[in-house]
Amino acid sequence: MKAAMVLGAGQTPVYGDFSEPPPSPGDNRIAVTAAALSPIVKSRASGAHYSSSGQFPVVVGIDGVGRLDDGRRVYFVMPRAPYGSMAERAVASPAQCLALPDELDDVTAAAIANPGMSSWAAFTERARLKAGETVLVNGATGTAGRLAVQIAKHLGAGKVIATGRNADALRSVAALGADVTIPLTGSEADLDGRFEEQFSQEVDVVIDYLWGKSAERLLIAAARAGADAVPIRFAQIGSASGADIVLPGAVLRSSAIVLMGSGIGSVPLDRLVIAIGALLQAVVPGGFKIAVKSVPLSGVEQAWLADDSTRRTVFIMDGCGA
Repeated sequence: MKAAMVLGAGQTPVYGDFSEPPPSPGDNRIAVTAAALSPIVKSRASGAHYSSSGQFPVVVGIDGVGRLDDGRRVYFVMPRAPYGSMAERAVASPAQCLALPDELDDVTAAAIANPGMSSWAAFTERARLKAGETVLVNGATGTAGRLAVQIAKHLGAGKVIATGRNADALRSVAALGADVTIPLTGSEADLDGRFEEQFSQEVDVVIDYLWGKSAERLLIAAARAGADAVPIRFAQIGSASGADIVLPGAVLRSSAIVLMGSGIGSVPLDRLVIAIGALLQAVVPGGFKIAVKSVPLSGVEQAWLADDSTRRTVFIMDGCGA
């Protein structure tokens, strides 16, 4: 079968022939139609992600959309390795296959599942967002962050604060439902002042896609908001701005901050699948918007290198159409 495969750590995927996944009792065989490129897919393909097996060659991709042998259209996640989702066929446990709403097309489903799940799971499984609470999305101008703003509103957040470096992108996030936008620019003192102003008005949940310096300043500002501030659930999802932070211990001792992670490992796979299912059912009624670029799988090498955070690249199997 045709597939996008990585032959060694750090290499760009190539398009070529890979053996078909052998039948396995109890697994679903899937004729793949669409599979999206996401940061975790890139990280696992490089061998750097904590959930990567480090074994090569491997077909890349952790999720996708396709049809079962009986014709049912499904979203699937974590296909059986080394057969990833960016191939003509994949196999996955029935527990990791979800029926798709008729009104949700293949490309949108493939594009939105992973970035949307990241905040849906954080809100529902980790931070336990309650209606009327205030949410701050740190890194709201990327694909996942923009969805986090929309999902927070859909789940009942009373106020959503969005941060980001790009002023134009922040304005577009405001159009998606952010009530307050904070540019991550200027001096450290300026940034601290902007953060502290919001925390003094109470922030209940922080969804962090950046880590690095902005996460440091957020946590310190939250602690400075005072002992009377409400407990803050800080859910760490991504590290686009840096893998590490320097955090004074006094920040945690002097505040009611609950620092948690959200992702593969901190949320059991079966709960992640449930979160994805709820998200996919909500996409159309919730009016969630995501920018997408569709590319034939045969163009994987060029599209992989050109991919950025402004829109989700979705590979469609050659001959399936967009």
